[in-house]
Amino acid sequence: MKKENQKKLKWLGFQKKERIERIQMLKDNGYLTDEFEQILKKNENLSLETANQITENNIATFSLPMGIAPNFLIDGKEYAVPMITEEPSVIAAASYAAKIVAKCGGFKTTVLDRKMIGEIALYDIIDFERAKNLILKNEDKILEMANEAYPSIVKRGGGAICLEVKKLEEFLVVYLTVDVKEAMGANILNTMLEGIKPLLEELTNSTALMGILSNYATKSLVTATCEIDSKLLGGIHVAKRISLASKFAKIDTYRAATHNKGIFNGIDAVVIATGNDWRGIEAAGHAFAAKNGKYEGLTSWTFDENSDKLKGELTLPMPVASVGGSIGLNPNVAAAFSILKNPNAIKLAKIIVSVGLAQNLAAIKALVTTGIQKGHMKLQARTLALFSGAKDCEVDLVVNRILEKKIIINSENIKKILKEIRNIYKKNYT
Repeated sequence: MKKENQKKLKWLGFQKKERIERIQMLKDNGYLTDEFEQILKKNENLSLETANQITENNIATFSLPMGIAPNFLIDGKEYAVPMITEEPSVIAAASYAAKIVAKCGGFKTTVLDRKMIGEIALYDIIDFERAKNLILKNEDKILEMANEAYPSIVKRGGGAICLEVKKLEEFLVVYLTVDVKEAMGANILNTMLEGIKPLLEELTNSTALMGILSNYATKSLVTATCEIDSKLLGGIHVAKRISLASKFAKIDTYRAATHNKGIFNGIDAVVIATGNDWRGIEAAGHAFAAKNGKYEGLTSWTFDENSDKLKGELTLPMPVASVGGSIGLNPNVAAAFSILKNPNAIKLAKIIVSVGLAQNLAAIKALVTTGIQKGHMKLQARTLALFSGAKDCEVDLVVNRILEKKIIINSENIKKILKEIRNIYKKNYT
């Protein structure tokens, strides 16, 4: 697939630039408008007035670092991906893996659907089969009532699509599928479910226990794939080890939990940056990891002996939105959407799953080669230096000194080196 962007993007030295210079590079590469350039330069955040309106008992706002992972090539289009995370090396790892994948054609994605599911649990049912048949016989009437409960989504081309009915022990569960278009969907689903509950109770002579959206969004599945020349990974040996690591995460639950946590290091960072519900996305992902009756690693990496290529795949429920929630309220979220070229919900989901696959590739490659700690060391030293009281002008000196000495990176050693540096400065300049 050919790249959509014809202009050669320039990211050389991006990670070594100052914050304002990085923002300028984003602008020069066509990812920022004048408006959002200024928002980022001024570091505008959610206002206290807005925060007080959207949550209870508000006392302040809380900030996290926002960074950019360039080099993503997804379905032929180049992206610089905004990520919000406090964890060292996450953004660097995602960008590193994306650069490797881009050299081999980038990520390819498919969307299996983009619908949301809600459910109503009925109980006190005498004849389950009769109740089920009555519900299905009146499906059109129930769907019409659901749409009447939320007419605005119908006007936007969405609305209730279909019903499914299932007996689960003493419950008869009615699943409602809704096309929520660009919205997150919780309010739409919950309003519709409340609207149809009385009719379901009347039809089945039963009692409704609850009606609620399900975060297990199996009708919002997105798949990202890539193929990588083994030479770019360090050779066939490394590619095969990545494949083995993928297999191990499928059969060992202890490894699967950490394997998937690494995937969500990247996914959560983009979901948060775009104002979406990272808790719902994580819940859906972890439930999907157990879809075969056992919790497994979510990615699949296989080595093709014929082509000497490593093939990766990640499928996840990804019911993200491009409108609603805090998306229109937080200036940084608006800036993130601008950097991504204002994708709709489906395009955003494709980007996020691709980031998850990239994050996993970087993590596994590190694990089966140099080990995970090497990539963390410099950033861990930087964090500890700040925690130990190093000033901005001292941080690089402390980090470089401790890496040169090749001693254990911990708070005690960081403080010793910081003291040494300050003593040298005091001796030479006072």
